[in-house]
Amino acid sequence: MPEYGRHVQKMIEYVASIPDKEKRNEQIQSVVQVMGTLNPQLRDINDFKHKLWDHVHVISDFKIDIDSPYPTPTRESLSTPPSAIPLHTVPVKAAHYGRNIQNMIEVIAEREDDEVKTYMIKTLASYMKQQYLIWNKDSVSEETIFNDIYKLSDGRIKVPEGVHIGMGVADTPVHSRSMQQGGGQRNFRNNGQKNKQNGSNNGKRWKNNK
Repeated sequence: MPEYGRHVQKMIEYVASIPDKEKRNEQIQSVVQVMGTLNPQLRDINDFKHKLWDHVHVISDFKIDIDSPYPTPTRESLSTPPSAIPLHTVPVKAAHYGRNIQNMIEVIAEREDDEVKTYMIKTLASYMKQQYLIWNKDSVSEETIFNDIYKLSDGRIKVPEGVHIGMGVADTPVHSRSMQQGGGQRNFRNNGQKNKQNGSNNGKRWKNNK
């Protein structure tokens, strides 16, 4: 273990070669203290002394015979590979929508028909429209989104009649008012510039006449 250096490795090899086990147990205590001094960052680890004793066995290649205050580790117990993280093996049906929408469709499809399910379908359609427009900047019709929901759910979800996707930002009343206000401000600025220019021209004509 490079973090301890060659001197610690030689010390442990020396202790392992001592014939008297009682003497080995006495000497290894000093070696463990040196190891803790050389690696103070281990003190931030819970039960760091246990970690030091495990490292003694690792450095000795699990050949040292000592009475450790902790269970003696084995090569297999310290080299066990971590558990594999389960990954999605089912391919995404529509890449431009992503796996989250596919999972949402599965949840909605398993739900019984009620008002909540209708609201969930409407919210899903609105979100799918947003994702669609990220990939395709052109506008998309409700019929296209509803057909995609039907296909991705394998025909299990049929959008109820009367359901419509909410208005886009550009169509909302707030946005319209802000556009009107912005237009009014621009007209005001343009009119101000025109009046200022007319005033300047009038002043020049007055000087000429004078």
